[in-house]
Amino acid sequence: MHKTIVINVVGLTPSLVGPETPNIQRLAQKGTWRPLHSVFPAVTCSVQSSYLTGLLPGEHGIVANGWYFQELSEIWFWRQSNRLVSGEKLWETGKKHDSAFTCANLFWWYNMYSTVDISVTPRPMYLADGRKIPDCYSNPPILREELTALLGQFPLFNFWGPAADITSSAWIGKAALYVLRKYGPTLTLVYLPHLDYNLQRLGPDHPTIAQDLRAVDAICGEVIQYAEQNDLRVVVLSEYGITPTSQPVHINRALREAGYIQIREELGKELLDAGASRAFAVADHQVAHIYVADRKDVPKVKTLLEELPGIETVLDDSLKGRYGIDHSRSGELIAVSTAESWFTYYYWLDEDRCPDFARTVEIHRKPGFDPVELFLDPTLTFPNISIAWRLAQKKMGFRTLMDVIPLDATLVKGSHGRITDREEDGPLFISSESHLLPEKPVKAIDVKNQILGHVFDRKVLS
Repeated sequence: MHKTIVINVVGLTPSLVGPETPNIQRLAQKGTWRPLHSVFPAVTCSVQSSYLTGLLPGEHGIVANGWYFQELSEIWFWRQSNRLVSGEKLWETGKKHDSAFTCANLFWWYNMYSTVDISVTPRPMYLADGRKIPDCYSNPPILREELTALLGQFPLFNFWGPAADITSSAWIGKAALYVLRKYGPTLTLVYLPHLDYNLQRLGPDHPTIAQDLRAVDAICGEVIQYAEQNDLRVVVLSEYGITPTSQPVHINRALREAGYIQIREELGKELLDAGASRAFAVADHQVAHIYVADRKDVPKVKTLLEELPGIETVLDDSLKGRYGIDHSRSGELIAVSTAESWFTYYYWLDEDRCPDFARTVEIHRKPGFDPVELFLDPTLTFPNISIAWRLAQKKMGFRTLMDVIPLDATLVKGSHGRITDREEDGPLFISSESHLLPEKPVKAIDVKNQILGHVFDRKVLS
């Protein structure tokens, strides 16, 4: 077996590899690279699950980053249990071929309670007084203590939210080097999210993206250098490409105005009552699953959405299979935005009645993905003072909202989810071993075999 490191540089595309990424570019020149054809939807959880199982979302069941859990009548995003993912995982297949095979999964999603040998993933502490304390989860449990002692608390607030920056990726990079030195796994999976932030905040054409490329490339360079010094093979890949956007689509507002959404009022604020609604959308970047309670309403809802500006197509049962997303967790309909658009989860018609969590970073309570969480409210006169005051209140034991997130969806300048129109704007697969890659682009469902091929030195692993 050949020890291998796979570095997932989120948002990296062929068009972004160049002078600002000297370490990644050198790896591609020393080895080779191919365009990577993603699965639909091109979002984190769906793509990663396809990479690790070799299956389409309609087979492994991860139809988005979150979906409507029918039995609970609740919408849940960013669950962490690996038991949600169907199919034989990459490390399980590897162990079948050689019982000595070991794998470390560092921050790829659905990392908890899996059969992987070593894992680290974000897991904050949620205290009864409303505080959220940064932390991570690991297996073996002692690894969390070792990494915290060495690197400090996992920087959760730099992993997502308005403070998201290179700090979290740097922490993960150092954690990867520690795991490599101490445990020496056969395969190490590393997730570096840094490019995801400003590509969404600013868009891929913004001049400051060059700084982000240099920053994440430096982290990759440290890991690549370790690999070269210790005769390890290296793969650098990405999950999707982020393209410019200028038009938010308020799909739930359209459904509400048409009478399909039921609202529950609590203390003058409005909550989406999914279980009582005739139809609602679970928005996830450029894709939205629309759950329709009575299938007789499906044609009318489909017609309504097809007429909504910013929607490119609406998939019904006749098309979901063609897109590889025909699964019981999928909505009765799936909307795909145009290239310059993306879907908000917003369902309120009056900002004064939006839920209290709308202006906070709250990835679990919001009934859809919210990239506006990457921004501080520009109407705050002294945002740093506002945040410091709220943190002080929390430390003193007071319950208070960290309500510093705007409600202006036009701030978002980049998104993903639909398959990109051009290969150079999509994901890529770079390998230190040119002889192991096919001559044509790599398909997402072939990534599992490609990675295992690097370990077992063969092009296709049956």
